[in-house]
Amino acid sequence: MKTRVAAWLVGICVAASAAAQDKPAEKPPEKTEKAAAEAPKKEPPRAEQSVTQHTAVIGGVPVAYTATAGTLIVKNGKDEPWASMGYTAYVRKDAGPAAKRPIAFCYNGGPGSSSIWLHMGALGPRRVVVADGGPTPPPPYQVVDNAYSPLDRTDVVLIDPVGTGFSKPLGEFKDKDFWGVDPDIESVSRFIMQYVSDNGRWNSPKYLIGESYGTTRSAGVVNWLQSNGGMSFNGVVLVSVAMDLGAIFALPGNDQPYPFFLPSYAATAAYHKAVPAPADLNAWLAEVKQYASGEYAAALAEGARLSDDRRAAVVKKLHDYTGLSEEYLRLANLRVTETEFAQQLERQKGLTVGRLDSRFAGPTMDPLAKETEDDPQSNAISGAYTAAFLDWLHDGLKFGEGRTYTVICDAFLSWDFKHKVPGLPFPSPTLTNTGIDLGHAMLFNANLRVLALNGLYDLATPFYATEYQMAHVSPRADVQSRIEMRYYPAGHMMYVAEPSLKAMKTDIADLIAKTSK
Repeated sequence: MKTRVAAWLVGICVAASAAAQDKPAEKPPEKTEKAAAEAPKKEPPRAEQSVTQHTAVIGGVPVAYTATAGTLIVKNGKDEPWASMGYTAYVRKDAGPAAKRPIAFCYNGGPGSSSIWLHMGALGPRRVVVADGGPTPPPPYQVVDNAYSPLDRTDVVLIDPVGTGFSKPLGEFKDKDFWGVDPDIESVSRFIMQYVSDNGRWNSPKYLIGESYGTTRSAGVVNWLQSNGGMSFNGVVLVSVAMDLGAIFALPGNDQPYPFFLPSYAATAAYHKAVPAPADLNAWLAEVKQYASGEYAAALAEGARLSDDRRAAVVKKLHDYTGLSEEYLRLANLRVTETEFAQQLERQKGLTVGRLDSRFAGPTMDPLAKETEDDPQSNAISGAYTAAFLDWLHDGLKFGEGRTYTVICDAFLSWDFKHKVPGLPFPSPTLTNTGIDLGHAMLFNANLRVLALNGLYDLATPFYATEYQMAHVSPRADVQSRIEMRYYPAGHMMYVAEPSLKAMKTDIADLIAKTSK
């Protein structure tokens, strides 16, 4: 916009200058026009590719694959170059014609995160080994063949949304044109259409695998592509679900999330021995869920009308389940956010527990702070993931050396959370809920199946909130019968724990086997 205004002002000045001169002085503009005509035209943006050949041992079997790291030029609905989007594609070489082989499009969330976490932790043919439940030692890091990659069952394309990785807007388009629920859905959808067309994959069984805000995105993308692009999908894998943000963001005036967090608080308290260890964790969590959706939710609904006796009873029960002191729970008015819980649980020991994975604990930066300042799990593994990915990108995939790869950008603070849901003629004024889009997509496509993966120790997207979200995708029994839930004794990035990664691979492989015939 500033460029156009500046050009407009320059144009006015040139015109005024010409008008003030007599006719012989009209030669300079002619020279300017001629020079402009003779100036070399700017080259249109081009896609980049680095293609390399590799073999990895997956499930005990050598798997040969072609890796393509690069960028695609994605066009908008007017066929204008819109964005250059970075990606890495892994295509198995010995599994028959690519046109009929399954393919999965994958990304992380944020919004504002690149795909390095799923890439180097779960889905790519190489993974970085990190300590589980504690800090990973500094480099050199151990990078190994990913025995649990789904590459033996499906080709894998990892996508970096605009603003992350090497992905950036083109021409006069800016980051803000992509940083919102709906433009993000559209840009990723158009990337997928472009990749599918360029690589002859229209007839391949297709899957989406998204983590965290990536599940918000996936619910919208599958509906957008089926409704607008004529592209049907076989399955959607939701890793740590965040489709209905009203169910997980305890903003002022929104009491809905507090009961959904309680079972995860209870699991965390038991893990850190802040409450007596239950004889049967699953049975105990079922009891906590029943209380959360019953008496606790009813007490919160009462608001200021809640009687002193009932308030005291709820405080006692919350103490029994969470290990937080009754005094703290009274002062919190029965409402404790996940960042407050993570700061408070082990405060007396000078420790903060992780929000992404509450099995992790680290030194508290400010012992007097109300909420956490950082996340021990993120601190423990981020360096390893970043170093391992960039080393693999530069030395293994032969791409991007000398260029800045943005692991995480500041999109979240600028994000437009308005969303146009199916059936509503205007963007929804409430917190984003793309679960409605997923329900629409599952009605649109009677064979679409969904797999939701949950970490018991995830305080960012708690598993009980996921159960609520999936139950409200659609009330129809035929839709609900196509939704599967899986649980792992780990956190938001359940694949950090190798036993959970192994189970995750089995669950994804089973979905592909059931839906790709």
